[in-house]
Amino acid sequence: MNKKTLNSELERLTIEEFKSEEKTPIIVLLDNIRSLNNIGSVFRTGDAFRIEKIYLCGYTATPPNKDIAKTALGATKSVDWEHREDIKELIQELKQNTTEVYAIEQASNSVMLDEFHPKKKVKTAVIFGNEVQGVQQEAIDLCDGVIEIPQIGTKHSLNISVSNGVVLWDLYAKLKK
Repeated sequence: MNKKTLNSELERLTIEEFKSEEKTPIIVLLDNIRSLNNIGSVFRTGDAFRIEKIYLCGYTATPPNKDIAKTALGATKSVDWEHREDIKELIQELKQNTTEVYAIEQASNSVMLDEFHPKKKVKTAVIFGNEVQGVQQEAIDLCDGVIEIPQIGTKHSLNISVSNGVVLWDLYAKLKK
């Protein structure tokens, strides 16, 4: 019989413990995200997989914000983050620091997520784009590649928070093998 784990049994890290733990070498860039709930969800998922950092780019809102906090559930305090106005400058900076940068998008010559394998000794940055427009083409042009989430339904569209969860889980699982 499976007994549901109680919150008190989860052995959660404190914020200080989280900050000092080794991070999964994944960086998330949010490109002009409109929904505050989506932003909060990305923080919460980033905390779940102990990612290195989140960059909030362009007009993506930043903490403190009550609507971000509602879905982040405190993850804005555990996950390092920074606002950057120009995502293109950030991509170039990350690449100079030996980080491989990938847009999560539907594009020609994209690699399907299930076929993508992050390098173990290299940080991987992934860009999630605006809910309507996606990742800016100018940003895609600077990336090391494009990763696409395989979809077989009629919409071929996932909410950014869902896309983020799918991609972070997949990368985390592959890096932990």
